[in-house]
Amino acid sequence: MGNIQSGNICLGLLAHVDAGKTTLSESLLYLSGAIRKKGRVDHGDTFLDTDSLEKERGITIFSKQAEFQAGGLTFTLMDTPGHRDFSPEMERTLQILDEAVLVISAADGVTGQVRNLWKLLKHYRIPVFIFVNKMDQPGTDRKEIFRRLQSALGPTLVDVTDGLEEETVQENAAVCDDALMERFLEGVPVTDRDVRELTAQRKLVPVWFGSALKMDGVDRLLSGLERFTQKKEYPDEFGARVFKINRDENRERLTWLKITGGTLRVKETVSRGGQEEEGKKVNQIRIYSGTAFRPVQEVRAGQVCAVTGLADSRIGEGWGSEPEGGGELLQPVFSSEVILPPEEDRMSALQKLRILEEEEPMLHVRAEEQTGRIFVQVMGGVQVEILKKLLLRRFGLRAEFGPGQVVYRETIAAPAEGIGHYEPLRHYAEVHLLLEPGAPGSGMQVTSACSTDVLAGNWQRLVLAALEERTPVGVLTGAPLTDMRITLIGGRAHEKHTEGGDFRQAAFRAVRQGLMQTKSILLEPVYQFRAELPAENAGRLMNDMRNRHGSAEMTETETVSGSGTQVTVTGSVPASSYGSYQQELIAYTHGNGSITVTPDGYQPCYNAQDVILEKNYDPDADTENPSGSVFCSHGAGTFVPWNEVPQYAHVQTGWGGNRTGGEEDGREGYAGDSFEARQEIVNRSRKTWQEREKEHSAGEEELKAIFERTYGLVKTRGEQEERPPQESRYADAYTAYWKGSSGQMGKRPGGKAYFLVDGYNIIFSWDDLRELASVNMDAARDKLIELMQDYQGYLGETLILVFDAYRVKGGRGEVQKNNNIYVVYTKEAETADAYIEKTVHELGRRHRVTVASSDGLEQVIILGEGAVRMSARELRSEIEHRKKTVGNGWKDEQAGRKNYLLDHADAETAEMLKK
Repeated sequence: MGNIQSGNICLGLLAHVDAGKTTLSESLLYLSGAIRKKGRVDHGDTFLDTDSLEKERGITIFSKQAEFQAGGLTFTLMDTPGHRDFSPEMERTLQILDEAVLVISAADGVTGQVRNLWKLLKHYRIPVFIFVNKMDQPGTDRKEIFRRLQSALGPTLVDVTDGLEEETVQENAAVCDDALMERFLEGVPVTDRDVRELTAQRKLVPVWFGSALKMDGVDRLLSGLERFTQKKEYPDEFGARVFKINRDENRERLTWLKITGGTLRVKETVSRGGQEEEGKKVNQIRIYSGTAFRPVQEVRAGQVCAVTGLADSRIGEGWGSEPEGGGELLQPVFSSEVILPPEEDRMSALQKLRILEEEEPMLHVRAEEQTGRIFVQVMGGVQVEILKKLLLRRFGLRAEFGPGQVVYRETIAAPAEGIGHYEPLRHYAEVHLLLEPGAPGSGMQVTSACSTDVLAGNWQRLVLAALEERTPVGVLTGAPLTDMRITLIGGRAHEKHTEGGDFRQAAFRAVRQGLMQTKSILLEPVYQFRAELPAENAGRLMNDMRNRHGSAEMTETETVSGSGTQVTVTGSVPASSYGSYQQELIAYTHGNGSITVTPDGYQPCYNAQDVILEKNYDPDADTENPSGSVFCSHGAGTFVPWNEVPQYAHVQTGWGGNRTGGEEDGREGYAGDSFEARQEIVNRSRKTWQEREKEHSAGEEELKAIFERTYGLVKTRGEQEERPPQESRYADAYTAYWKGSSGQMGKRPGGKAYFLVDGYNIIFSWDDLRELASVNMDAARDKLIELMQDYQGYLGETLILVFDAYRVKGGRGEVQKNNNIYVVYTKEAETADAYIEKTVHELGRRHRVTVASSDGLEQVIILGEGAVRMSARELRSEIEHRKKTVGNGWKDEQAGRKNYLLDHADAETAEMLKK
């Protein structure tokens, strides 16, 4: 398979509310010749805002598209909502963009919504152009506005309004790249190609100033899009991503796709990416421009289209070669009850809400079987009003919505093995899952560390698919779980009686059974806020935030002509206690202050006990989420409560973290205990969670300090940071899983044998080396190299010792041959974890691979790739054992048998080390 170059560019328009985004889209379409008449928002005749709700409110609610030509490129213009309540719709469109134009109002500057958009653009690595609109308004100072933009968004912004040929523009563009700056100083001018390449790499952001309403500067923006847009490369194998689902005026279901590879043709049969299923036939392909569309026979890579025929498609799916997409960053933090008229049938209303949920997955429609109540999750009040009108217009359903309630989450503080068994008559499945706490913000992760010799691959895939499609709920309040890793570590099927649904039942019961044993933590959503207000009011705001269990600090001070001293205060505050603080701030600052908030993940709930008491959730009474299992007894299915399940389980994994139902000592922390006992453990678990994060930070600081004492200032790894090394409580069980019948770890038939060692992980796990490292890191590293050389003499395997290149600024990586072992220093910003995981992925299925590391996350990944892990403690024990058993002459004896490495690596090893 090769790559194809495409001139189809998916261009997004993004902005905060009232920045003039829709007006700019009208101007671009008009100047490019795509439309003959330029509409206006206030006249209600714009080309893209065609929905009656959009005309009524004067805002964009639904993303739309239109095509226009510029030079040799075909742009699909994606107009996205600007209001915060419709941010999920905007974010889903972001995931298919090739580049974006960020529209900023000259009067408003960098608002909270602009900052949020900027973060999302960075997260999705989308090249950006900026158009500063409404420069026709009085009092706008271009130089001052640009200075503030650079201060808020970064020095990579370059004002190209006057053309790239201007000397100052040339110099400002050259500063964005070291190589370009060197050429510029040698007299080589900056070209369109230079700007095009730097923009594609997000090293440069071109900025234009103008007025979309008066068509000032829009022609320069259009010309810049043509000059500075780089053609895209796509694979020639078909792939597509679903980013939107809606229905046309005839109620026909449309699936909106961005083609990410190859070609899609009418009547072609396609399947979801990475799934074995019967394909779906594409009945019709439509290219939309505004409300009108033209049917086409095929679409190529880079194009955006709507298709009919994919009746069960879901937003975020990948089709063909395109994998499943990741979850959105923006999530609703409030849930609201849907209040139906007395005469309305509940099931009929629920079905209508499910249709809306297809189009807006963030609604998370939930129905309580016990009470009959229906809940939806919403972003804010404007979205609620739109939902009411949509239900009335499309289904004739008059619904009201109750007051917003905070959407809580739950996680766990300690690992546990969950066991689920489902064996009514002529059915059979047993599943063993390892539940572990994840890092804050990591969401739910599902993986397998189970050998196919224990449970066949098709059953494993069924378990993983079931866990991924349905988010389990916790046992404190019944809230959805997050920040957890679920690993399949064992299971069993029956040759005749097992069906796919049996494993679904067993998997869900296993999760629940594990939760009932371990310690749970209640989490609540928090906002990140940014407030700009007069200096004399800053004290009150900071005090108000502390009273609301938040944090605040003053970050900027600026003297504004005619307004005195203005300050900027930033911080975070729980969503539950923020309330309507914006109105309160406007009141006490007499309209001179403003505050914007953006969702910032979840933290332990400050009033967990009150919330749990209010919810009054009984996990044993939740029949939709049973924690017990069904075993076969005397020819009939018998229910066994969660605390007795381990006694009846048919599979023994060797994981020693669970307690049986017969234990009475230290039982607090079980979800089945009294409420008071559970709450006590919740409070302690919350502290444990916070202490774990503190220790994480302290461990990183200690490591950094040691490096800086030895090598000078080091560069942190930023977003690539992994968890600190830590001994795994469940390591022995994993090791047992991967032993052969002879008890020898990692003995695969045939193939070479590789032994990889995470150098700094071992150093900081062994007391003697850690003490030595605190004085001299070079000495600790040399000592470990010497020990590994001795160990390889006995081992006789290819031994590779890997060190993080923390200290190598601009390092390209290095491989050294030290006697009989290889020592690898990774590239800058590449961790030893990443190098080892990549190497294991390449070699683990064909050769015997063992990895020495005590990083819990790395262990799971290693096992999933078919390798064997050895903890730092086990490696030390192995070395000491061999020294005692063989004596001081063991190394010479093994050397005489030629078990050490050859002077030169074989071709496969050499190629692998280069990577």
